[in-house]
Amino acid sequence: MNDWLIYAVGFFAQLLFSGRTLHQWLTSEKKKKVVTPSLFWKLGLLAAFILLIYGYLRQDFAIILGQFFMYYIYVRNLQIQKVWDSFYDFFKVLILALPVLCVLGVVLFGTMDTEMLFKNEDIPFWLLTIGVVGQIVFSTRFIYQWLYSEARQKSSLPFGFWLLSLIGSVIVIFYALFRKDPVLFVGHFFGLIVYVRNIILIRNAKSQ
Repeated sequence: MNDWLIYAVGFFAQLLFSGRTLHQWLTSEKKKKVVTPSLFWKLGLLAAFILLIYGYLRQDFAIILGQFFMYYIYVRNLQIQKVWDSFYDFFKVLILALPVLCVLGVVLFGTMDTEMLFKNEDIPFWLLTIGVVGQIVFSTRFIYQWLYSEARQKSSLPFGFWLLSLIGSVIVIFYALFRKDPVLFVGHFFGLIVYVRNIILIRNAKSQ
């Protein structure tokens, strides 16, 4: 596939991610505290699936690993918010099965070069390691957020989530610079601003 088309897929996913982050930020600014609108998870779900496809097209294991895992955490947050109950059963099954079916389809039809994913000549092992670490840190924020929300049975975005987001983004941006990946760089650079602002909002709320 043409590189520009591949980048278009990635930028569309990042546009959705940025849209959800912007929506969450503006909603939080309006209420003067960090809030978690359901649209944040809905857009994240769609964006994760599209970025999963982008990761495959780029033969980038670090991207695939991060998005596949986070996809289902987005689903769980929609369940906690009771938004999931409003979906038709058909769409529930489709949403849950789509990433798995896509991976199985690629494997069964023999179009996935698994060796290329781990031994891409464009990604030295040390760089792949940095990318994977960045994605793990970035994914860990959602593990923390998930456990935090499960304990309270309320979908929340606590301080630890934003701190891990900040650290993970810095690592991924470093990876994107060496990988020369404008999609990752633009998406995470915008996120840095919002992560810092949410940390400030939480600090201000605690000091009151």
